[in-house]
Amino acid sequence: MAALSLLFLAPLAVMVLGSLQRPLQPPPDGLDLWPDPVTWSNYAVVDEFVPLARLLLNSLLLAAVAVPVTVVVTSMAGLAIVQSRGRTRTALVALSVLMMLVPASALWVPRVVVLRGLGLTDTPLTVALLALAGTTPFYVLLFALACSRIPTSVLEAAELEGMSPYAVWRRVALPLARPAVVAVATLSFVYYWSTFMDPLTLVASPRHWPASLGLRNLAEMEAALYPIYLAGAVIVTAPAVLMFLVGQRAFFASVEQR
Repeated sequence: MAALSLLFLAPLAVMVLGSLQRPLQPPPDGLDLWPDPVTWSNYAVVDEFVPLARLLLNSLLLAAVAVPVTVVVTSMAGLAIVQSRGRTRTALVALSVLMMLVPASALWVPRVVVLRGLGLTDTPLTVALLALAGTTPFYVLLFALACSRIPTSVLEAAELEGMSPYAVWRRVALPLARPAVVAVATLSFVYYWSTFMDPLTLVASPRHWPASLGLRNLAEMEAALYPIYLAGAVIVTAPAVLMFLVGQRAFFASVEQR
């Protein structure tokens, strides 16, 4: 496991070391990536090439809206599948799996047509509207699996006590499916933080771009300035990595509590 971890961490290490190289020099030959001297000023000048602070704010706003909506929609859908009976449940699971087989590229044009027809394109929160559809059926199936482990007697007892479907979802299902909540919140945050094609097809104004799309402008700089591009990449990648580490710890903590 340690060797596998090192294998997956290698690209991050190359990115960090490359961001500390001195600009206006040819790229390193082979694996000679150790910076000499270490140049921290690359991080200070990134904002001179792209408005990184505004781009990060757009990404933060996008994630702050899209992640909670994704958790609410997918958890409700997952609980609805579990509370269905017989062929209805089978049909809903099969439909979710079938939707997962649809290529993401097949949805780009329909999304643009629908959102443009509604006048909802080219805003900072346009991409967050995808959360109203649950982002991906995988999250729905994940919640359905988590809710299926809740004893049927617990859900039936809640209904007999006069709880509304909303109360059953909020007061019974969500607390008992906390690991799934943490997992979906973490995965959806990483998705919306790093998404590239969705804002590229839905958001035209650069002032509304998230950091993942704005970082593309740095990639178009001349090759001698690659350390500045890598410094921007480190800044944009850090929140996603931090969220994953926090989410992983919260996930295992919630599993141990159960």
